[in-house]
Amino acid sequence: MKPWKAVLLILVGLAILFVAYGVLLVRGGFSAKDQPSAVEAVLVRATRRMATPRAMKDAKNPIAATPETLQEARRHFADHCATCHANDGSGQTEIGQSLYPKAPDMRLAATQNLTDGEIYSIIHNGIRLTGMPAWGPPGDDRDDDSWKLVLFIRHLPMLTAEEIKDMQMYNPKSEVERREEEQEQEFLNGTNPK
Repeated sequence: MKPWKAVLLILVGLAILFVAYGVLLVRGGFSAKDQPSAVEAVLVRATRRMATPRAMKDAKNPIAATPETLQEARRHFADHCATCHANDGSGQTEIGQSLYPKAPDMRLAATQNLTDGEIYSIIHNGIRLTGMPAWGPPGDDRDDDSWKLVLFIRHLPMLTAEEIKDMQMYNPKSEVERREEEQEQEFLNGTNPK
């Protein structure tokens, strides 16, 4: 068989597979409740790797992991990130599990094996077509808050119960939740006998 015929045959085969996969995908719907297929997961990881500039991928964290820095990052994470990722980084929140793809468990190898630069890039620039927003200010080459969050994400597998308890004070609350807590406290103090 001539080489151009073999290439043409392979391209036709790939086109048929692509169309068949598309038909299956459309027939099943586009629900965010589904888990991404293995093909989608591979394509997303490859795209994310390609979207991170080489210089950024190899970047080292310029922030030192001091107790003060980790505390600041932990509280920042609780206020800005835990709504989707949970205080422990598991992604097990109502919002995190309703996204497509689901919020990852950042304690696991899929996140922990990324370079500091890759994690920074994800935080700073976000990821298109997912729920991950870009948190870094535009045009800022060094975003210390994002670098501090990289340190905290590295710390997630070792997070203690005391640290999680501290984080709960920094989780966002609605006005209704705040008022309910106030009413509960008033009741417990005997100042509001309702």
